[in-house]
Amino acid sequence: MLKLITMNIYSWNVNGIRAVINKGAFTEFMSAHQPDILCIQEIKARKEQVDIHLDNYHQYWTSATKAGYSGTAILSKVPAIQVLSNIPPNIASQFELSDNYGDTNSEGRVTAAEFENFWVVSVYTPNSKGKLERLDLRTKQWDKAFLAYMKDLEKTKPVIFCGDLNVAHKEIDLARPDDNHKSHGFTDEERAGFDTIISTGFLDTFRLFNDKGENYTWWTAWSNARARNVGWRIDYVIASQSLQKSIVSASIHPNQMGSDHCPVSIEIK
Repeated sequence: MLKLITMNIYSWNVNGIRAVINKGAFTEFMSAHQPDILCIQEIKARKEQVDIHLDNYHQYWTSATKAGYSGTAILSKVPAIQVLSNIPPNIASQFELSDNYGDTNSEGRVTAAEFENFWVVSVYTPNSKGKLERLDLRTKQWDKAFLAYMKDLEKTKPVIFCGDLNVAHKEIDLARPDDNHKSHGFTDEERAGFDTIISTGFLDTFRLFNDKGENYTWWTAWSNARARNVGWRIDYVIASQSLQKSIVSASIHPNQMGSDHCPVSIEIK
């Protein structure tokens, strides 16, 4: 009998790669999980600013123009065929990805790496902000531009996009839905954007295996929320529908400390 060959793909919003390294949490995570591919968000640094030694990994960074802000990266044991940073100019210009806060396409929010059988994309979706100042930019421009980009990539091979999408899709995805229907990350507009992702043929991989509540990926620093598991599920691994039969498992790793987010992962054959 042939042995089933699988690989694991992880995603983690580290909320500052230098901070998570200095805490020792990054080394701990890499040793414990040994991801084949790791998508990182909120790196808040340029590659040359980071003392990171990973001999077995190829590193692909997309840093923000603004120092110490945003940014995404992909680390992979297998070299990528090609790597693309940010949303392509033709799509970005079509959707006008700027507002009073800046140009989202200069914030290092997307890194896409092509591998033999699929694309892997690390994405850090803009936050709509506490008073919803960036809600229109997020829902009317960014969400549409990013989805258009993913569908373009999908024309060549299946896509797996991973990251902090800054939205809890359904009431089951946060601890206190009744209190948050008008809060950033759970507005009707943001949730509708996630609905559109699913309706165009992408899969929320975690929900293929787990339909239970109390599975969260982010916790506020206030009121001991993480210890009490008062959280939100806003970090995802989303995959093209054509990959469904290849996805063996999907997991959340709440015991991994070092950031206000925890890692999420899939295993794929």
